[in-house]
Formats: sequence, C-alpha cells, structure tokens
Amino acid sequence: MSGDIERLGDAALMRLALEEAQAAAAAGDVPVGAVAVLAGAVIARQHNHKEEWNDPTAHAEILLLREVANRLGRWRLPDVTIYCTMEPCPMCAGAMVQARIGRLVYAVDDPRAGAAGSVFNLLQSPQLNHRVEITRGVLAEEAKAQLDAFFAMLRRRGQGEGQPDVEALTAGAEAAGAGE
Repeated sequence: MSGDIERLGDAALMRLALEEAQAAAAAGDVPVGAVAVLAGAVIARQHNHKEEWNDPTAHAEILLLREVANRLGRWRLPDVTIYCTMEPCPMCAGAMVQARIGRLVYAVDDPRAGAAGSVFNLLQSPQLNHRVEITRGVLAEEAKAQLDAFFAMLRRRGQGEGQPDVEALTAGAEAAGAGE
C-alpha cells in the first residue's frame, strides 16, 4: 500500500516537471522539465533554456541544481529528490553525483545520451564517490508524447530553418495529450 502512495506522489510531482517541459517547448526548446523536492515540498522548478540563452549547459537539471544550492546555501543535496521528464545526460548526471543528490525520478529513457542506465550509468557507478537512487518510467508515456510532438513539429518545419513555430508546437503537444 505504501508503494502505491509513493507512486501517486511521484506522478503528481512528475506532472509539475511536465508543465516545465511544456514551458521549454513553448519557448522553442527541447521539452525537458525538472522539479526539486525537499521534505515533501517543491523548492524549485526549471526547464531547458539552451536555445533561448544559446548556452549548451542550460539544461533543466543543471539550472535546477544551481537554484536549489543557492536557495539552501549548500552544494551537498543528499536530502533532495529531482523529478525530470527525461533521463539525464552525462553532464547532468555528473552534476547530480557532485551534488550528492539522494534520488532521481525520471519519465523517459534517453537511448542516445542517457546516463542513468540507458547508455551509461554515472549515477550508480561504483567508481564514483556517490550513488543516486533512481526511479524510472514515471509518466513515461506523457513525456514521450511531448518529445514526439516537439520533434515532429521540427521535422515538419525542416531542420535548420530557425526557431520552431511556438503555436504549432503547443497545439501539437496538446493534441498528443502531453502535460495532462
């Protein structure tokens, strides 16, 4: 029974991350969102800003970790859980290890650059000084629908033609049932 309650909590918190992912998509960025939770309370929310800021490090998870560390006044975050719509890349997973994050909950695997078990597993590597508890697949279908709608819109527009059409993206994501 307690496992069911925990999963419901994870799903509700992942929905907040999906809202952040939708904000990234509406701004023309890959729809990845992240939420940080401490003692059951949401303490920060972020989404990708790579395109908007022209910054390859402006991933939702990196921005979230910076915000949480600043708010808490410490860089060690073992009591923080991160909810993310997509499996972290090696940069983000490495930052989570450095921050000593206690737990990561993510929605969809990243078969190209995932570093929580799909391609690499930096978060649980015995060679590193810290291991992060991982919960996979929470609201994976919803997160996949957001990503699929975003990349389908990019393909329709043709790659390399500038920023995506925000209205088409938002309509496509809503039609796919993303962010429900």
